[in-house]
Amino acid sequence: MAKLMDYDRALELFEPVLGFEVHIELSTKTKMFSDAPNYFGGEPNTNITPVDLGLPGSLPVVNGQAVRYAISLGLALGCSIAPTSRFARKNYFYPDLAKNYQISQSDEPIAFAGSVEVELPNGRLFTVPIERAHMEEDAGKLTHVGGATGRIQGAEYSLVDYNRAGVPLVEIVTDIIYGAEADAPELAKAYVSTIRDIVVGLGISEARMERGNLRCDANISLRRRTPEGEPPAPLGTRTETKNVNSLRSVERAIRYEIQRQAAILDDGGTITQETRHWHEDTGQTSAGRPKSDADDYRYFPEPDLLPVVPSPELIEELRAALPEAPAIRRRRLKTEWNFTDLEFQDLTNSGLVNEVIDTVAAGASPASARKWWTGEIARTANAQGVDATTLVTPLQVAQLVALVDAGTLTDRLARQVLEGVIAGEGTPQQVVDARGLAVVSDDGALIAAIDEALQSQPDVLAKIRDGKVQAAGAVIGAVMKAMKGQADAARVRELVLERATALPE
Repeated sequence: MAKLMDYDRALELFEPVLGFEVHIELSTKTKMFSDAPNYFGGEPNTNITPVDLGLPGSLPVVNGQAVRYAISLGLALGCSIAPTSRFARKNYFYPDLAKNYQISQSDEPIAFAGSVEVELPNGRLFTVPIERAHMEEDAGKLTHVGGATGRIQGAEYSLVDYNRAGVPLVEIVTDIIYGAEADAPELAKAYVSTIRDIVVGLGISEARMERGNLRCDANISLRRRTPEGEPPAPLGTRTETKNVNSLRSVERAIRYEIQRQAAILDDGGTITQETRHWHEDTGQTSAGRPKSDADDYRYFPEPDLLPVVPSPELIEELRAALPEAPAIRRRRLKTEWNFTDLEFQDLTNSGLVNEVIDTVAAGASPASARKWWTGEIARTANAQGVDATTLVTPLQVAQLVALVDAGTLTDRLARQVLEGVIAGEGTPQQVVDARGLAVVSDDGALIAAIDEALQSQPDVLAKIRDGKVQAAGAVIGAVMKAMKGQADAARVRELVLERATALPE
């Protein structure tokens, strides 16, 4: 296990310097350069064409919708849109792209020089500089078989699925980020969350990290602090933690790398420029491969594709169609939903604003939607180490809320129903029916249980008749236990007080 320095001590000695590369898979019907279908899942190596496999004689054709999506994203990031951009070949020899190069954009990206405002959990607003957003194709997926980790090290053999090869991507590359200081881990999470909000709002990607629709490569280096008045020290050597697949993991990976690198540097060691893998189970990174610089990829212009030249009219059309910026939308929703600053900050910190919006759109009240997403669902997600969005859908949460509002479920029963929905037992109503969890609304059944409880506790009955209504709690508890929690406690209390006077002395 790597030696780690105390986080606060690491910040005393070093300044964290950040950079992020976020890859967004675009939700087009077909791939970036072929007419192969673009959707998640499917049998391995079925969503492919000769272009995706790099077969001789096959030629790429640019997906026009992917270009429109890329321009929209660039505009939403505050970028300038290049009047002319060009594709290039990025050469590397690895089996996830059969032609041994990736069609990407090098020194002529479609969008450049932007910025994104990010709100941190402590309320601090931070502007992240965007260097560029460029188009490219995704690579295939490798499955390593054998070994204990599922990674290539120790595997017996590897399988290649080219279904993902050629899927349209936009890669968003930040400029060097200074000034995050102790907020660096939280900034990483908030930035990726903001990018997710933007692309979902644009409708250009599902942005589901667990599916790889959105992936983050987190770069970090440490710069040793110098005494006041002296020039700053040179930038440190960076590492790049690859394809971190949840918001929580992005935050944890940055914090871990700060502590790991600080310990190495303080002991007089050096940092290797390399890619690193994040391990969710251990909360650690491990070395991948030495990190290549751009020159190592031998970029040259893609000879089979013409430059992309969007018209000014198209750019203005897409600019006019942009949705609200996430920061502006948050301020509007806070007012519309009548949330306190603390309530909305908690919601923002959870990364579940979009899920609450969709749940409200499906019929739930804002307060109920927030309560369930940031409460029971978030707790379950944290316990399982997954994103809350993978457990249930906004529609299912709205259906659960509707059952509570209708009096069919108490909160206690609703938590059991939620458990069934997460377990894949069906919709909330189907879980209620299958498990028999509906509130008992038959007063006859309640009265029978109440009478039995009162008669078995004559001392409590006497106190209630003497006006000591707080004594009814013992009877209510016994009735709720007898009804297995499937009773409305308020209705039980009402009937207990009625029956206490109705029963013969």
